[in-house]
Amino acid sequence: MLKISTKSQYGLRAMVYLARFKDKICPLKIISGKEGISFDYLEKIISKLEKTGLIKAKKGVQGGYFLAKSPKRIKIGEIIRALEGDTVLVKCIAPIRKRGYCCPRERKCLTKNFWQKIQKTLNSALNSITLADLINPEGKPPRRRTSSLRGKKIKIWENLY
Repeated sequence: MLKISTKSQYGLRAMVYLARFKDKICPLKIISGKEGISFDYLEKIISKLEKTGLIKAKKGVQGGYFLAKSPKRIKIGEIIRALEGDTVLVKCIAPIRKRGYCCPRERKCLTKNFWQKIQKTLNSALNSITLADLINPEGKPPRRRTSSLRGKKIKIWENLY
């Protein structure tokens, strides 16, 4: 069965966390604690996401990380590729320059088309879902209700976690 690495799982969770707080700079220590991910491991993951331009860093005492673009514009496939590279389900469907070998059954293989279809379907699914879809699966804006606190009206956002 296809297995997604913990690097991709944790990277996606960190990206979802940042998407939920898109207007805030989030310190790595907070993300690590809230998501239950080892600080050192998350640091390596975040570094890859930053190098690929999916997130940005603000240095200094009030520093942390934030999304480089809107959650609506970040596809899940981009995140997985940033962390794993271009991966394929089976190496015989990878471009020859990437697989480093030529399968002797390539011309007569009856399963290659099946693997190509599965790969295409998987890529299509990963590239059709955005971070915005994950933080708001129904596509509705968060519900806002007002409440009073010592006579002052405040806004309470629901569906944020």
